Amino acid sequence: MTVNGKDIDAVTQVLQQDTGTPTLAVTDLRVWFDTPRGMVRAVDGVTLDVAPGRTLGIVGESGSGKSVLSRAVMNILAPSAVVRSGSRIEFEGRDTATLSREEARKLWGARIAMVFQDPMTSLTPVLTIGSQLTETLRRHLPMSRSEALARAEELLEWVGIPEPRKRLTQYPHNLSGGMRQRVVIALALACSPRLLIADEPTTALDVTVQHQILTLLERLQREQGMAMVLITHDLGVVAGRSDEIAVMYAGRVVEQAPTKVLFQEMRHPYTRALVGSIPRISDPSHTRLRAIPGRPPTVVDPPPGCAFAARCPHARPRCLVETPVLTTDGTTGDRHRHACFHPVGTPAGDDAWTTNLDEGRTAAGLPVDSRSVL
Repeated sequence: MTVNGKDIDAVTQVLQQDTGTPTLAVTDLRVWFDTPRGMVRAVDGVTLDVAPGRTLGIVGESGSGKSVLSRAVMNILAPSAVVRSGSRIEFEGRDTATLSREEARKLWGARIAMVFQDPMTSLTPVLTIGSQLTETLRRHLPMSRSEALARAEELLEWVGIPEPRKRLTQYPHNLSGGMRQRVVIALALACSPRLLIADEPTTALDVTVQHQILTLLERLQREQGMAMVLITHDLGVVAGRSDEIAVMYAGRVVEQAPTKVLFQEMRHPYTRALVGSIPRISDPSHTRLRAIPGRPPTVVDPPPGCAFAARCPHARPRCLVETPVLTTDGTTGDRHRHACFHPVGTPAGDDAWTTNLDEGRTAAGLPVDSRSVL
């Protein structure tokens, strides 16, 4: 298949040769919202990057800042959002945080695309699938109507939709949830973007369709050599689909590492808690699910200290007054960073756990016993 007159395999080979320069580089991104209750620090100092042909998975609980981060990259934040001074969002070396909305529109679809979690809100209900695809193609590419229709049919076939010519004349409500999501992916990839952001692309889909959608994204990424950011609340989704994983909590990245390293050498207690909460087939019937105690913290003018301290069995007095920053410990590679004073699997972490166990509670007042290991 050709894209914009270029053979996909040739494009992919060129991109794979140049993975030194990140497609996306986010540096100290802070996105705050001005509300009557105070400043909501939805994203508070995030730094990450993703190279061509690579996938970065971003995971975390609802409200951790994942979607706000993606919308900041796309420059589609709400009017109440404030991108703080010093934040940088570089796409192919260009700082998109300083672009006007009109300048950002030129990148949407053509260079950066996004797959939203609810396809019914991404598609216009009163327009046919063909109309929506051809409008996107003709807006960004020099195509006649007939050429756009032919490309639209090819795109639907490409994403695995049966009878693509028939589907072009149908409306979104005529399609199943899985087929609508495939249409949204076809729209996102119509103009061969260099960066694809997939925000919860499999939410509300059954397990079989989830697998099909994720496999489709993986195949299309491999064929086009594009960078991808896969956002989800489910570590299981990104475990086999991402090259690196960034774990977010309360607007910050608390741990980031290559996927295999993260699961084998996790350092942040929150990461361990997320992994520990995944149900296991090997557990006996009626085994009680493991949950993280407490509730996520407020991000409205948050107090000093680690945001996870109130729920963490490793919390010590320092955690209540100082905010840890991302750092490496030199044992698991430069790409493995964590923000914790008492990391899991280290002498400092073991000492903190032992001390809290002896005292029966953490410095934040969380009760601790031998069953409290997350």
